Amino acid sequence: MSRISVRGLAVASATAVTAVGAVSGVASGNTGQPSNDAEAMASDSTLLADIPAGQQAQVQTASLTQQADAQAIAADASAKKDAEEAARKQAAKDAVAKQKAAADAKARKDAAEAASRSQTRAAAAVSLAPQSSYTVAEVQAIARQIIPSGQFQCFSNIVDHESTWNYRAQNPSSGAYGLVQSLPGSKMASVGADWQTNPATQIKWGLNYMNDRYGSPCDAWSYWQAHGNY
Repeated sequence: MSRISVRGLAVASATAVTAVGAVSGVASGNTGQPSNDAEAMASDSTLLADIPAGQQAQVQTASLTQQADAQAIAADASAKKDAEEAARKQAAKDAVAKQKAAADAKARKDAAEAASRSQTRAAAAVSLAPQSSYTVAEVQAIARQIIPSGQFQCFSNIVDHESTWNYRAQNPSSGAYGLVQSLPGSKMASVGADWQTNPATQIKWGLNYMNDRYGSPCDAWSYWQAHGNY
């Protein structure tokens, strides 16, 4: 039996009791105000008393089930609210951590670039006596004096591909010239008028170019690997 039908049965029983009381009153000649029995019948205890014992158990069970359902709904709502709040806090923490990681990475990159430029400026002050000609080993030795140690291998990789360390290398098609194949070669005059014959001048210009355009020789080498040029 459902909770609605049980409640209906209780109300029907109460109505029946009221009707019986009314008939008894008329039979006894009592025409005054209804007794307090009507108020008493409004109480749950009186209604339950008028219901058979087996049905009383069903009414009580239905009431407990209703209370349990209400408590479960309230618990679910509270748990959902707590979960949403926890997710919001975690998202905020993740956003802060991501911003901090990005800021730290940028700071490290800026510091590395600043150090590279500082070393470049120091290298520019290096005075190397020009020679009439240079061997590959001599050119590489000059480069090691000018290029920051952590960037030398990347610089060397580019020069290997561009000129095989020939400071007089010239591309017959484009006219690119020198160790780093400056196009045109006359751009290197910004570092020294002897750009055609002095590998130190070419190396300084190439290092400046890589730093200014890509950030460092290693960044330039990464670009070269992806595109076949720089």
